[in-house]
Amino acid sequence: MYKIQTLNNISVAGLNRLPRESYEIASELGHPDAILVRSAKMHEMPIPDTVKAIGRAGAGVNNIPVADMSTRGIAVFNAPGANANAVKELVLAGMLIAARNIAQAAKFARGVEGDDAAINKAVEAGKKQFVGMELPGRTLGVIGLGAIGVLVANAARSLGMKVIGFDPSITVRAAWKLQSDVEAALSVDDLVSRSDFITFHVPLTDHTRHMINAERIANMPDGAVLLNFSRSGIIDDDAAVTALDACKLYAYVCDFPSNLLKDHPRVVTLPHLGASTREAEDNCAIMVADQVRAYLEDGNITNSVNFPDIVLPRNGGHRMAVVNRNVPNMVGQISTDLAEAGLNIIDMLNRSRGDLAVTLIDVDGPCPEKTVRDIAGIEGVLSVRRLGTGAAAAGEQA
Repeated sequence: MYKIQTLNNISVAGLNRLPRESYEIASELGHPDAILVRSAKMHEMPIPDTVKAIGRAGAGVNNIPVADMSTRGIAVFNAPGANANAVKELVLAGMLIAARNIAQAAKFARGVEGDDAAINKAVEAGKKQFVGMELPGRTLGVIGLGAIGVLVANAARSLGMKVIGFDPSITVRAAWKLQSDVEAALSVDDLVSRSDFITFHVPLTDHTRHMINAERIANMPDGAVLLNFSRSGIIDDDAAVTALDACKLYAYVCDFPSNLLKDHPRVVTLPHLGASTREAEDNCAIMVADQVRAYLEDGNITNSVNFPDIVLPRNGGHRMAVVNRNVPNMVGQISTDLAEAGLNIIDMLNRSRGDLAVTLIDVDGPCPEKTVRDIAGIEGVLSVRRLGTGAAAAGEQA
């Protein structure tokens, strides 16, 4: 029986992917095999030694101590693209909110008083202060062309906007999904200098923190609009507010309220709504539950942020899953221990990512406890699991 601890309310649609005859799921339980989490902060949380995987029902993993998990041989999974449509729709809404001054106009309308005739007169007199602009013909700059950025770029093209994108690490798969007339920017500086609207779909790292600062804002066209539904900190908010006050920027729409931003007349802040749809929550939970289950039962890895992708179909035999530091002769040492136990290798697959490597091995018989200990004792091995011939029981770990 696998034990799954949930740190937040995980969608039932995802939890239902874990068969109750094989999985015990609870918010509080001892010795969990895996943890499912949404937004709970895990950096100060003690992670039991029994944990083999952490699944984040969302894209960002800033709330998980990924580096520490890597040193302990714990796989961290996320759900890239599962909430992409939800975020895309909010970005489009953000552009319309900014372009048509919708938030400011709604606030004005709520404040109008008097009988209906007086309200009608006030509205007709006041609407001229909320004259906006239309999107067709405007240029949208998209920084980050992953699952979300690609959807945003394509949707903007469908609205008649010109689109410029920048992502130095764009995947071939993402590039194939982009509409052919999305233009590639040479750099962030090139993109911001030519964009009327700029949206960000990158993680917050030392490299992306304050990607938009006073210097880059100065190089934007007058009246540009910033949209941030990615991570707080990517835009230097002080620089943005200064530019708004100077009428250099037209508007700033973001998902991260602060005392600096929330009451500014040209800023619209939303309460982190990017992935807040029922569909996105279901999609994220389903994706991450499937990934964690595949890892626990078969050792297969998809969408891990710290482990390599590795999928070895079951072709019979007894499976071993070994996580180790990416050093020479590791596979050779593992094979030697298996040979000494009289085990023949039916199938094997080894993949590495940075400092970590994973080896999946199907052998023709059960692996003795002594052999498991021998493999676990190899310098650089972080974990060894016997996964048996199927998913009937939790894998044993050394």
